[in-house]
Amino acid sequence: MNQDQAKIEVEALTIELNKYNHAYYVENNSIISDYEFDQLLKKLQDIESKFPELSSSNSPTKRVGGDITKKFETVIHKYPMLSLSNTYSKEEIEEWIARIKKSVESDIEYVCELKYDGVAIGIQYVDGKLKQAVTRGDGSKGENVTANVKTIKTIPLSLIGDYPNDFEIRGEIFFPLENFQKLNAYKRELGEQEFANPRNTASGTLKMQDSRVVADRGLDCFLYGVYGTGNLRQGHFETVEKVADWGFKIPKKENRYIEKTSSVEGVMNFIEHWDQERENLPFEIDGIVIKVNKYSNQEELGYTAKSPRWAISYKFKTERVETILESITYQVGRTGSITPVANLSAVQLGGTTVRRASLHNADQIGKLDLHEGDAVYVEKGGEIIPKIVGVNLEERMSSAKKVDFILECPECKTELIREEGEANHYCPNERGCPTQIKGRIEHFISRKAMDIDGLGAETVDALVEAKLIKNVADLYDLTFYQVEELERMAEKSSNNLILGVKASKKMPFAKVLFGLGIRFVGETVAKKLTKSLKNIEGLMSASREQLVEIDEIGERIADSIIAYFELEENKELINRLIGFGLQFSEVEKENSSSIFKDASFVVSGVFTAFSRTDLKELIENNGGKNISSISKKTTYVIAGDRMGPSKLQKAIDLGVTILSEDEFIALLNG
Repeated sequence: MNQDQAKIEVEALTIELNKYNHAYYVENNSIISDYEFDQLLKKLQDIESKFPELSSSNSPTKRVGGDITKKFETVIHKYPMLSLSNTYSKEEIEEWIARIKKSVESDIEYVCELKYDGVAIGIQYVDGKLKQAVTRGDGSKGENVTANVKTIKTIPLSLIGDYPNDFEIRGEIFFPLENFQKLNAYKRELGEQEFANPRNTASGTLKMQDSRVVADRGLDCFLYGVYGTGNLRQGHFETVEKVADWGFKIPKKENRYIEKTSSVEGVMNFIEHWDQERENLPFEIDGIVIKVNKYSNQEELGYTAKSPRWAISYKFKTERVETILESITYQVGRTGSITPVANLSAVQLGGTTVRRASLHNADQIGKLDLHEGDAVYVEKGGEIIPKIVGVNLEERMSSAKKVDFILECPECKTELIREEGEANHYCPNERGCPTQIKGRIEHFISRKAMDIDGLGAETVDALVEAKLIKNVADLYDLTFYQVEELERMAEKSSNNLILGVKASKKMPFAKVLFGLGIRFVGETVAKKLTKSLKNIEGLMSASREQLVEIDEIGERIADSIIAYFELEENKELINRLIGFGLQFSEVEKENSSSIFKDASFVVSGVFTAFSRTDLKELIENNGGKNISSISKKTTYVIAGDRMGPSKLQKAIDLGVTILSEDEFIALLNG
């Protein structure tokens, strides 16, 4: 395939993939299977890898992320993002409507919308292509988070239809509850602190440096405000309907996410409906926004210094109930992390019966000054798990004892520790604490790790209780006859378990490393480590400095890895697993070319067309070697924006050839 043929193929695949993506994520219509979509995407990735100059910043391949941003650029809003006046009172909504009617002589229409509990975003499109995405910030200026926004599949990278040449569309980025719950389940699996609520997590995710992580988390967005097009339609409601034709995901009137009315009764009906039904939504809202619909009326009403006079926000009161604290139990995670949970007298909250509430850690218990038998206030708000927010001191018994955080592990009675700077207490008895032993094995066999068929939590419990296994390596010593003797294990299930264990030996190094359960080494970190260090020997011998040089590996992760491999029992475990034939080396891929044979590269800074990870892949796929520090032996330094001045000066002093991103692409293309 020559470059002209590749260009035609890239354009055709881009159009096709954008169509399928829009149908699936915006219209909920699956035109092709996931496998077929992935094959088309892989085909486009392969072509872009061979012809990097054809890789557009708005290519569908950018959906998976890959850009690394060390600092987000501050951007001044062309159209200020003003705040709305808030109220918790329906009477004030009626008063606002009365003022509107006095100020505007013509008939008034109102648009009622959900007030999404997320992050406001303004996205600029030029010639139908996503150019820039900026957070609300302080209203006059925000942060450029374009690379991360491009990973959100409901936001189009390219538009269709009769769109304007240059305009801005605004909306709200939020965390779907299902994805938020999955993320917290993953955090629990790692033994880490869970995220507090979807809104703050969406905001934090949007500011992450690695867009691959943003892509994995599954943010979503509704877009509903258009700027810079003139009066596209007579009113806001009609404009929102129109932009759906360009490929945007908008609030649908069929779902009652948006509604037009000309009466106070219509507005109140919308508020009351969602005050009752908001618990059934797949995302969080914290109120309703009411706007005057017609643009001519909006212009007539104008603005105050802080907010438009033609719009107001009605906020729902956070639900709070009072109940009795019956007891506190303590859960032990697989890493030994201790999590306190409040057991409550059953109470109705947000349409569900609540019996437990999150307490997080000892600091939270101390902050609340909890006593046994306290009457406590519980809220749900943006929380998935209800939380205690206060105590009714008037109900406290004079004889009530203060709640003190436990000193010993509830499972093995080992004295707990709390390291400096850590929020949680930990049980240090890794090898003897039954819950930690079972937790590590359950993590090892999980789908994202070794994915062992025929083996679940109940079977792990039975194997540990029968003293057949005490660590993950023992799984590979199991025999069919040992397993068959367990209760509820018939011939077929025993055979499936043994076959599943055997098949897991083919799992790649990254999954094995993740499965080991090293603290702070999640799925993404494991992939970065194996890709950079290649094998277990390289990882075990890596210094703290070498580890921190790897993308997204900070000091905390580096220290945890070094501490893990310093323990003799962990080295013995690794050696046993190697002996059983598990994969502890990264499988080398066949190179696209040998153009960079014997050349060593240092990649530093932030780039436009590629992420640092992409550049390193191109180097390795074409015979080159990536190194972390500059020396006389370095062949090239690829210098991106914001490369460290000391590193750049060192390259100059040593006479190393310095390439820009474009120069590297030219070199790659001969």
